[in-house]
Amino acid sequence: MELRHLRYFVAVAEEEHVTRAALRLGIQQPPLSHQIQALEDELGVKLFSRTARTIRLNAAGKFFLSEARKILAQSEQAIERVRRFDLGEEGRLRIGFTSSSSMHGVTRSLIRAFRAANPLIAVEIDEGATHDLLCEVEQEHLDVAFIRSGVMRYPALAATTILEEQMVAALPAEHPLAVDGSEKLSLRALRDEPFILYRQVNGSGIANIVLDACEREGFAPKVVGEPSRLMSALYLVATGLGISVMPKSMVQFLNADVVYKTLEATGDPRLPLNIAYRKSADALPLLRFLTLAEDARLTLTS
Repeated sequence: MELRHLRYFVAVAEEEHVTRAALRLGIQQPPLSHQIQALEDELGVKLFSRTARTIRLNAAGKFFLSEARKILAQSEQAIERVRRFDLGEEGRLRIGFTSSSSMHGVTRSLIRAFRAANPLIAVEIDEGATHDLLCEVEQEHLDVAFIRSGVMRYPALAATTILEEQMVAALPAEHPLAVDGSEKLSLRALRDEPFILYRQVNGSGIANIVLDACEREGFAPKVVGEPSRLMSALYLVATGLGISVMPKSMVQFLNADVVYKTLEATGDPRLPLNIAYRKSADALPLLRFLTLAEDARLTLTS
């Protein structure tokens, strides 16, 4: 059975006249009658009650008419949706992000802007460690991932840096460096402090950047805690266990037990916010998102 057979049937059912139905369909009457007869033979069910001058739906025909209309409507919807998909107006975009990249306002604003501009594209969001997210992008389980590191170890992937974020020192509120009245401090001033170092399982990014910055300043930090989530690191600072170096976007999480201080230019580590994606990807939803991200990058760097 083909869709055209259903269209023929619906036309005859609605016109209750084979000749008028043939005119409506733009075909000859004899082939139309033959197609209706072939449809009934294929179904093994009579759909019409016929007399010499009339053709009307019987009970089985009325039931089949309802089903035929549903099938034709669904086929039209499928055609329209695949056309919209081909134009990039419909589909899905699967986005992953690390906990630290999710904290930055640019990440949220990009997703909001994409959803507003593409309301028919479903956006799916997942959170994970850098390594896990990049593997998901490689294996085509995710389309794009917001991360804080590069993709050098993943030859199938490319990355765009949207911005480089300043980092701040997070200090317990009663720490001498927190109450000395200064707005900034040097990274070197923290050389003897116990460090809370945010480090993802199977990940890289913030921890490596902080360790490299400390090495440039001539010391290796004394690490007393390595939580796998930034909010956990902030909590440990609040308890007084140690200090931490965090993305500036964490300042939005005000805590009476934590004081944030800007790091001076010397030894000021910068943390990238990158978008990783497959080099070979050509799905229009992803390409639209990358265009939006590039526009944001140009705006932020201009």
